[in-house]
Amino acid sequence: MSSILTNNGAMVALQTLKNINGSLAQTQNEISTGKSVATAVDNSAVWAISKVMESDVQGFKAISDSLSLGQSTVAVARQASETVTDLLTQMKGKIVAAQEDNVDRTKINDDVTALKGQIDSVIAAAQFNGLNLVDGSGSGASILSSLNRDSTGTVTSSSISVTAWDMSTGGYSAKDMLSGSSTGASGDGDTVAFALDNGGGNEQIEIAENGPAFSTGDSISVTVGDQTVSYTVTADDAAATTTSDIVAVALKNQIDRLGISGLTVDYDSSTPGTLDFTNAGTVDLSVSAQFTNAGSGGLGAMAGIDVSTATGAAAALGTIESLIDRSIDAASSFGSVEGRIETQANFISSLTDSLKSGIGAMVDADMEEASARLQALQVQQQLGVQALSIANQAPQSLLSLFR
Repeated sequence: MSSILTNNGAMVALQTLKNINGSLAQTQNEISTGKSVATAVDNSAVWAISKVMESDVQGFKAISDSLSLGQSTVAVARQASETVTDLLTQMKGKIVAAQEDNVDRTKINDDVTALKGQIDSVIAAAQFNGLNLVDGSGSGASILSSLNRDSTGTVTSSSISVTAWDMSTGGYSAKDMLSGSSTGASGDGDTVAFALDNGGGNEQIEIAENGPAFSTGDSISVTVGDQTVSYTVTADDAAATTTSDIVAVALKNQIDRLGISGLTVDYDSSTPGTLDFTNAGTVDLSVSAQFTNAGSGGLGAMAGIDVSTATGAAAALGTIESLIDRSIDAASSFGSVEGRIETQANFISSLTDSLKSGIGAMVDADMEEASARLQALQVQQQLGVQALSIANQAPQSLLSLFR
């Protein structure tokens, strides 16, 4: 039955054309945006996941900037420590030269003083963006290194800690903590040095003989040959009435553990703070001790180096070894942290790329498929329009029945 009121063919053709136009609009949107899931309407679950991942990518970009800043800061501190090590090594060469009797110690001491000034300049200039990790002005830094998201969606941050090294040379003041007990020992104050002849050479080091008080953080180092031991006074030590005994016993035990052939170090509790050195071996030994007060910088003992006299030259030999050890430890510490930061930065970069790829796999449009679908839909659209046109012409044929 034909009807002029209801054109079923036109309705079917119109509905088909609407569906085709809807699919065509969606395909064109994918092509223009490059995404198959551009809004929450397209796929709410995938869209939500992609947005969370995109926020993480932005967070990791900020972390990458933080790591770059931190790596530069640590690199400056490491370079400064390595430079100070080189300068201290040069200073050691001057000090060794000053051990000879037929040299001009005054000129050598001028060279040593110039090296001290250069070290001060290096330490003062070793800052990046206002942060100096080697001048004793701070305790270190914390570098943001990662964002961690658990299964519940809770996000926490993690950091790489950088420990500052106090390599400043200021704040040193003498306390007269050390003295030698015989004419064979040189130095009386915060340094002392002597030679132990083989086959029975004997000397003593007296700690706090004149009764000066120890403070928390004060330290004494003793160098025998090319080996150095040290002890730092704790708060409990400083509060004790026998601090010099505590320090002396601690140093004796450390020297004993060095296992130096023929060397005996005795401690007599009836003579507070006194260490008695005896060399029964077959090789002469050099011994020196250095006191550093807690108020001085990490390289504060350098201020006491003076090689203009034989006494000062002998004492400086032990002091320079402890200073070099400290600068080497600082450079090694900074180098280790810098390596960690570099590794983390590379990981964050790779992780960010992986997250971007994951997001793309979820929401990016397949352009090859979209291109083929676009052409097919365009043909369907043309056919749909033609079909609708034919269906709309059907009622016209009913006019012939009434002629």
